[in-house]
Amino acid sequence: MDARSIITKLRQREIPTANELHWFAQGLADNSVSDAQASAFAMAICMGGLGAEGRANLTLAMRDTGEILKWDLDGPVIDKHSTGGVGDCVSLVLAPALAECGAYVPMISGRGLGHTGGTLDKLEAIPGVLTNIAQDRLSEIVAQTGCAIVGATADIAPADRRLYAIRDVTATVESLDLITASILSKKLAASPDALVLDVKIGSGAFMKTMDEARALATALTDTANAAGCKTTAVISDMNQPLAPALGNALEVAEVMKVLTGEATGPLVQLSAALGGVLLADAGLVASVQTGADQIVAALRSGRAADRFGRMIAAMGGPLGFVDDWARFLPEPDVIREVQAVTSGYITEIDGEELGLSVVALGGGRQVESDVIDPAVGLSGLARLGDKVEKGTVLGVIHAGREDAARAAEMAMRKAITIGPVPCSVPDLIHERVG
Repeated sequence: MDARSIITKLRQREIPTANELHWFAQGLADNSVSDAQASAFAMAICMGGLGAEGRANLTLAMRDTGEILKWDLDGPVIDKHSTGGVGDCVSLVLAPALAECGAYVPMISGRGLGHTGGTLDKLEAIPGVLTNIAQDRLSEIVAQTGCAIVGATADIAPADRRLYAIRDVTATVESLDLITASILSKKLAASPDALVLDVKIGSGAFMKTMDEARALATALTDTANAAGCKTTAVISDMNQPLAPALGNALEVAEVMKVLTGEATGPLVQLSAALGGVLLADAGLVASVQTGADQIVAALRSGRAADRFGRMIAAMGGPLGFVDDWARFLPEPDVIREVQAVTSGYITEIDGEELGLSVVALGGGRQVESDVIDPAVGLSGLARLGDKVEKGTVLGVIHAGREDAARAAEMAMRKAITIGPVPCSVPDLIHERVG
């Protein structure tokens, strides 16, 4: 076998065999496949697709390039993953809440991809937090605190680590096959007993239509369940940011408001919906609604906040972070309000445009070597259906430079549409699959 013949087969709309995909995945892992070949492989899949069998074969091939984790714990090991959106910081809310409900949550997460933020980048906005943690230390943290949110080590699905970075900068993110293989190669390597997948749909998601979202949800659940992991997908709305902020430190601030009881709203609602599914699938509660109620109770009582603080300290962060979190988060050099120039109603929000504006501010990566500025982003964002008057603040820009703030203001004005009549606001939860 060789890379060129496999890429040629893909270009000709032929599906490589399981052995060929295994060979290519191993080449990604051991660098016997070049960056150029990896890029061509990703583009060929993005253009032609793999089909259900090929998708499953690529997923397992990428998983098997690394270590498969094993656990010796007195409760179920469960996990959650989002397909990517803007203002989506559910993982930071849900992991400690699930741990407080009796589960163990070793959450292997990723960095920003395209216009979407990355859970690891958000966590690293907290001073001292390390997300690159060895397996033995990960096991200790999970046993002690019940949860840990970390990156895949070099031993976990190394093929995906390489391909993930290439996809981010080669316009090959929006592929059902590559998304499925990327998510599940890491998730299945962590050996969870149950998994919930938050499949986003809308302007801020990779999947723009319900048909696309259902196709991805089905691909993910079919592949994961066939591999022996009880998996359910929830299709949730991303026609506007989930939290009213985009950007790493700003989203951590929204998480802390939820964990300390200062905020409710869509972030709590979606966390409860996903957590309820997981607790029920793991056998910890009798119904999804009971599980959702337990998640909300863990948040309102402050017990999830305490659990989050213990996790942050175990990962190298400040011991007193939960008690005085605002003091620890970085602040920008420039803060600029964006005001409405006309009266009306918020009728449309282009989440992808907003996400890309945060990347341009320095809150995401345009090439692999970019260093993220954790302080930049958008906050106080208006919501769909809001009535605004001329002069109403649509959002606040946090930037490192005045010119960057001006560019972000132009992007925000382009992304937020004000119309004369109210719009229909989509439900947050559309359906469950799997």
